[in-house]
Amino acid sequence: MEKQKYYITTAIAYTSGKPHIGNTYEIVLADAIARYKRSQGYDVFFQTGTDEHGQKIEMKAQEAGVTPKAFVDGVAGEIQSIWDLMNTSYDKFIRTTDDYHEKQVQKIFKKLYEQGDIYKSSYEGLYCTPCESFWTESQLVDGKCPDCGREVKPAKEEAYFFKMSKYADRLIEHINTHPEFIQPVSRKNEMMNNFLLPGLQDLCVSRTSFKWGIPVDFDDKHVVYVWLDALTNYITGIGYDCDGESAEQFKKEWPADLHLIGKDIIRFHTIYWPIFLMALDLPLPKQVFGHPWLLQGDGKMSKSKGNVLYADELVERFGVDAVRYFVLHEMPFDNDGVITWELMVERMNSDLANTLGNLVNRTISMINKYFSGIVTDKGAREAVDADLKRIVENTPLMVEAKMNELRVADAMTEIFGLFKRCNKYIDETMPWALAKEEDKRERLETVLYNLQESIKAGAGLLAPFMPETAEKILAQAGDGKVAEKPEILFQRLDIAEVMKKVEELHPPVEEASGDGTASSGAEVIDIEPKAEITFEDFSAMQFQIGEVIACEAVPKSKKLLCSQVRVGSKVKQIVSGIRKNYSPEEMIGKKVMVLVNLKPARLAGVLSEGMLLCAEDAEGNLALMSPEREMPAGAEVS
Repeated sequence: MEKQKYYITTAIAYTSGKPHIGNTYEIVLADAIARYKRSQGYDVFFQTGTDEHGQKIEMKAQEAGVTPKAFVDGVAGEIQSIWDLMNTSYDKFIRTTDDYHEKQVQKIFKKLYEQGDIYKSSYEGLYCTPCESFWTESQLVDGKCPDCGREVKPAKEEAYFFKMSKYADRLIEHINTHPEFIQPVSRKNEMMNNFLLPGLQDLCVSRTSFKWGIPVDFDDKHVVYVWLDALTNYITGIGYDCDGESAEQFKKEWPADLHLIGKDIIRFHTIYWPIFLMALDLPLPKQVFGHPWLLQGDGKMSKSKGNVLYADELVERFGVDAVRYFVLHEMPFDNDGVITWELMVERMNSDLANTLGNLVNRTISMINKYFSGIVTDKGAREAVDADLKRIVENTPLMVEAKMNELRVADAMTEIFGLFKRCNKYIDETMPWALAKEEDKRERLETVLYNLQESIKAGAGLLAPFMPETAEKILAQAGDGKVAEKPEILFQRLDIAEVMKKVEELHPPVEEASGDGTASSGAEVIDIEPKAEITFEDFSAMQFQIGEVIACEAVPKSKKLLCSQVRVGSKVKQIVSGIRKNYSPEEMIGKKVMVLVNLKPARLAGVLSEGMLLCAEDAEGNLALMSPEREMPAGAEVS
């Protein structure tokens, strides 16, 4: 009988930098689902990869002094190495810089243009550079980008647009008639109520303000905008051809059975992507699951907040399977999960070292001690055996039910429930006591046989989630004779020792309290104090609010921007080393604090007539000083 196919994808990771454990969670979750489906007899194809185009990457490459391609090659390699470190069993790692993908994106764009779904116009709106998204005023949250919470800036440029409204009613009908399409239900309600029902605006699908993207082949001023490029990886990666010459693999795999993505990009996968597919006359994916975030104690992980945890750091301390266990077990179905070093240690000690590791170790040790490594079922049963047998028989059914609903954490809870029942069984039967009575030898052997078989059954169920651990357990438990010396699966850890190492890795930052002493809390930075100045020294400096009216990169410099800053009725030209953190487009319209009476100087051959004031964090990131409230250009800062 031919195996049933199962095509699963993750979102492709953006190559702007090293992925943190919150990003890594998704690939581990997808891997657990893929491995489970394989264990159930499915013919699984598991695709992941990297998203490598866009303005942000162009800027980061510029800052690094390398070409965009060289930059993404490095980051993509790092991402893939972390995916491999986490023992993920992907079948395809696609990159959006792959030649085949780029050519197909060009063909798709042209086809949609020729059939009237894409048209040329210009866009004027509010633009978020990190998200590479335009927004209307009504879509903003507290005046900022609804996706990332950062500032947006007015922008206008020529662009191609996709007629989203043409397919909106059809998509609404599909969602209503396919309740499984968007999961969890809370995500579906969000998409319907916040985006679809109020009415869709046409979507910008090309850009002219940067070059690092796939060129529109019939209009080389434009590059294909991120989502029409990135989302199509799900079909190009399996051989889709826009001209009707698709590979057999595409015909076999499509539609995808599951798109597994983070809740922050659910809109792109449940609105934009289905509409693109409708325009291409292709079936929609069967299900899109928007998983929650893995938060680091005090909120969403962010490099700017300094609370980022990385998979390789955690693996070094705990091992691959311990990290896999934690991220899978601690994530609820539709609520955000939390990860901390302390919680990792707690789970390591209680669940892995005690519940699982100790169970396997003492069972194998007793089989070796009392029966030289080999036990069989002697049929010396008692009533207590029945409940253990019931748990062993029911657990696969419970796991299957949870996995069918993508409740991976709940499935793992069921498996560890079996291991806990085995530990209870040891306490109930007391093998060490049975060993003291010669007439109880058959009962002792039956008890140990029951434990051996129950552990093996649990290990088989555990394999998709903790593959290396499951393999070790099955090797130790054996088909006949158990291992002579059982390996310690998980070592108990001392929380104090772990935290000491963590502090060495990430030195804690103390917060200055009002009385001049330090207290724990928000991040602060201490710097070497300069010599004291007098009030007269300070009063000699003139600070005013300025408005940036124009800005451009300084030629032959990777760090400098040249801004035209209106201060009162005058315009000053100011050169600043802020290019790493701000693009010229971002600067326009900003209200900034200016030291206006600084003696003019030439930087990289360009005259600078003042200084923009910035704050700098521990990683060297800069933030311009701006007034808390709206102030006119020229207002004095005192």
